[in-house]
Amino acid sequence: MIATGASIQNAEVMMRAQVVQGRSLWVDARNRLLRNRAAVASMVLLGIIALMALFVPLFWPYAYNAVDYDHISCAPDWWPEESVMCRAGGLHIFGTDDLGRDLFVRILYGARISLAVGLAATLVSLFIGVTYGAISGYIGGRLDEFMMRFVDILYSLPFIFFVIILMVVFQQNFFLLFVAIGAVEWLTMARIVRGQTLSLKQKEFIEAARAAGVGTFGIIRKHIVPNVVGPVIVYVTLTIPTVILSESFLSFLGLGIREPLTSWGVLIKDGADQMESASWTLVFPAAIMAITLFCFNFIGDGLRDALDPKDR
Repeated sequence: MIATGASIQNAEVMMRAQVVQGRSLWVDARNRLLRNRAAVASMVLLGIIALMALFVPLFWPYAYNAVDYDHISCAPDWWPEESVMCRAGGLHIFGTDDLGRDLFVRILYGARISLAVGLAATLVSLFIGVTYGAISGYIGGRLDEFMMRFVDILYSLPFIFFVIILMVVFQQNFFLLFVAIGAVEWLTMARIVRGQTLSLKQKEFIEAARAAGVGTFGIIRKHIVPNVVGPVIVYVTLTIPTVILSESFLSFLGLGIREPLTSWGVLIKDGADQMESASWTLVFPAAIMAITLFCFNFIGDGLRDALDPKDR
């Protein structure tokens, strides 16, 4: 009987330890995200594209701006069309463009530019949108009305027209392109954060922080912003492909990246100009960009499902 009582006691201690350990919201969200096969596959694929864009050009035998007049608009050896003028041969696995430049390494350089623009402009919009929305939602009153009417005015302006104005005023510059796109992408982010803040500022832990003497900006920084991270992360994964598309559209119009640098938008524009005679110059950049955008959207869907406490 004594041994039985001791074993029962040990079992109770183990059960209590398991209950105490538990799982945090973030651990549970991570596990749910890892069970989403589409999101995991998209993360792996994006990682491969990013690593290739960073390291493959360092070892590739052709430079992104090296011109080869002997292989102008040459198709890859495996390209099915019989009417092409020439075959690229060698390591030109994606063929060459109208100046004989290797299309594969130019796509990788374009990935550097497009992904950098997407990430940097999203960070700019993240900083402005979260700060603006949190202040507007928490302080409220007339300040909130004024700040949101300002957002409504900016929403009424055509997005691309506003970016073009910024690019023309500040001239075409690689780094200003980040700021120009990010400066108009924060509007939706601000609305999302404001809506979350309005629901959070009446919670008990916010009242407790006020009662403890924490100032307005201390509450915003320590309590509001950390609690809106979930929706913000999801929206960030959906903002990056939007920014990449915006940069591609500006480059397509000739207002983005300048030669000899390139981006996916520049490559698609060049490919569209010679679509009938050299279709591979359009197919490969467009396919890589489409795959990347799909990956970001799958990751965003996976994060939304993982971070939604109602979706159990």
